[in-house]
This record gives sequence, structure tokens and C-alpha cells, in this order.
Amino acid sequence: MSLRETVLQEALNIFKKNGLENITEAGMMQRLSISQATFREIFTDMNDMVVQVMAYDAELQVEEHRRLLTNSASAVDDILILLKNGIDNLKKTNPVLFTQLQQDYPKAWANSLEHVNSYSYPKVHSILNKGVLEGNFRQDVNLVLVSKIIFEQLYMMLNPLVFPPDRYNLAEVFRSIYLYYIRGICTNNGAKLAEDFFSRNQL
Repeated sequence: MSLRETVLQEALNIFKKNGLENITEAGMMQRLSISQATFREIFTDMNDMVVQVMAYDAELQVEEHRRLLTNSASAVDDILILLKNGIDNLKKTNPVLFTQLQQDYPKAWANSLEHVNSYSYPKVHSILNKGVLEGNFRQDVNLVLVSKIIFEQLYMMLNPLVFPPDRYNLAEVFRSIYLYYIRGICTNNGAKLAEDFFSRNQL
């Protein structure tokens, strides 16, 4: 791992644990044990740091999904593996991070939304199509509409006006929204695969 990757990983850990409130260049340099010269080699300023760290997080997500789906047996497993991974990641992330990104770091947030549009949306669309061809998702599923609904549910979940993070556990919200929805688009055979997945995995 390069110095840049090490710094990005450590900064990501800090952001996920503490959020972004009251972070400063000096404070981050101290936490990361790097000099100002090293900071300037990697980042222009704090805004650039947040942008790069969140982009790095997106890259890690793509690699993690590739690894997790390597031996998946069906599209039902695919979508539930990604769901479980999302829940696990949310459990490890301070929910205020999403609110702070939206409010204070619009470029980083816009990039995150672009990642959803360019990677996550096509990924889900492809998995849904695979599931229909397998006979595990219903033939009457509108792939475009269902894909959009899945992501609109994500935006709703991350909207602090709808689910204030101080009142709702985002991991539980995520679970409550998606587990039942995915099960609803399954055929009888797909539902059996989903039940088997639930029995093997603690969500």
C-alpha cells in the first residue's frame, strides 16, 4: 500500500467513526501523523481531502463487491450479498457522515451520487436482469423502474428529514426497507433461495 493509500484509508476510518464536524487540516495532520508537506503533496485543502477520501471509499466498494460476488450462486444471492454488505458498512459508519457530506461537502456528495449512477445503478440493473433470466425474480419486474425504486429508497433513507440519525438506526432502516422489498420481487424459487440465504447469514 502506497503512502497516499495509507493516508486515505486512515482518514476514511476517522471520517466513518467520527463524522466530519470540526475537522481541520492541523487536526487531521496530527491524527494521521503526517507533516504539512506530506498533506500538501496529496491534498489541496480539506475539501479536496474529503473528495479524495470518499472517492477512495467508492473504489474499495467496487473491489469488495467483485470479491464478494465471485462465487455467488444466483442473482438472489448477489443482491442479498450486496444488501448485507451495505448493512455491515452502515453499522460501522457514523450516520452523521452522510448529513455532513450533503451539507458541507457538496462536491464529495455529488461525486458519491455520480458513483451510484455510473456503477451502483447499472450493477443492480444487471443483477435484476440476471435474476429474471434465472427464473428467480418475477418475469413482470420492470427492471428500469425497480432499479430506480431501489435507489430512491436509498436517498430517502439518507435524508435526515425523513430518518433523523439521532432517532433511527440507519442499518435497521436499511434492513427494513430492502429485505422485504427484495423478497417481494422474487418468484417462489427465488423466495426459497432468499430464505436459505437468511438462514445462513445474520442480517
